[in-house]
Amino acid sequence: MRILYHHRTRSKDGQYVHIEEMIHALRSQGHEVIIAAPPSIENEDFGADAGAVALLKRWLPKWFYEVMELGYSLVAYRRLVKAIKAHKPDCIYERYNLFLPAGIWAARRYKLPLLLEVNAPILEERSRYDGLSLTRLARWSQAYAWKNADVVLPVTQVLGDIVASYGVDEKRIVVIPNGINGERFESAPDVEAAKRALGLGGRLVLGFTGFVRDWHGLDKVLTLIAADPPDSLRHLLVVGDGPARAGLERQARELGIENRVTFTGIVGRDDVARYVAAFDIALQPAVVAYASPLKLFEYLALGKAIVGPAQPNIEEILRQDHNAVLFDPADPDGLARAVSRLCGDAALRARVAENAQRTIDDMQLTWGANARKVVGLFGALRSHA
Repeated sequence: MRILYHHRTRSKDGQYVHIEEMIHALRSQGHEVIIAAPPSIENEDFGADAGAVALLKRWLPKWFYEVMELGYSLVAYRRLVKAIKAHKPDCIYERYNLFLPAGIWAARRYKLPLLLEVNAPILEERSRYDGLSLTRLARWSQAYAWKNADVVLPVTQVLGDIVASYGVDEKRIVVIPNGINGERFESAPDVEAAKRALGLGGRLVLGFTGFVRDWHGLDKVLTLIAADPPDSLRHLLVVGDGPARAGLERQARELGIENRVTFTGIVGRDDVARYVAAFDIALQPAVVAYASPLKLFEYLALGKAIVGPAQPNIEEILRQDHNAVLFDPADPDGLARAVSRLCGDAALRARVAENAQRTIDDMQLTWGANARKVVGLFGALRSHA
């Protein structure tokens, strides 16, 4: 199948991982993928932001930036038309973004089926975290894209319910969670070898990967470690960076436990596995209600004992005392108590870790499986055209 993959992403972060892995999976299964997107950031370091676009967003008045976003759709539409004429694709796969109706326009004009991957309700997300000026236009944009795609692919059922609330027929909503590329984790070292390589031999490692934010609650893990006796083997390994790092480092110094906490900073994607391999307990602390966290699938693939919040989107993947130990996200001490429970019960750690690794196969949580689902959906749409 010849697939035209359309997106507007410039940041080299988790979004980039999803895009790259889906394209790789589709191509590895023999499909031709033509990319219609802004100029590549392939050679930039992982963690890079959107460059000039990020600066514009920061300094321009919100209403003006939002008008520019919608105006970009004309650029995107011309890019799509050029690709359609040159490559004659069978279908369009688009990663949803706000103020981006170009994919729908192109699909309608050239009578191509379009699947719309939705990772977040961006109207609601931006309204909450960044603020939106042209709210009515943004709502029209989001509703227009969701209602006019042939099939909408939210990453969780929670997000699927939000899509349905916009009037999208539930028959046109298919949940496809994030996944894992097993090839990236095949060569990961065993736990003890990974610990020795990081100078953490003999420690009980509590690990976190990703962008560190204040609301993740890692400060409570530091408080937990600080209550340990001086000869405790518990150690927090934070693989990543973010706005909360400086505060956490300061807290560790004030508590006198800086020798029991390691911050790696940003780690390249190909190196993540050798760090996560050192975890005894993997932390999935606070998470937004509709997300499908990429780190969760890495933890599962490497067979880690996971601690996570008991909330609907997470419980679509994790089950209490089966492949994770879950805590009430409304309980301020819930994360610390769940961590303490796993730390004190080696048999429970071993059981949930073993079941975590099985979850990948049991639920087909791989990019390859996602690619097959997408191709199947395209095939069904073409057969009914």
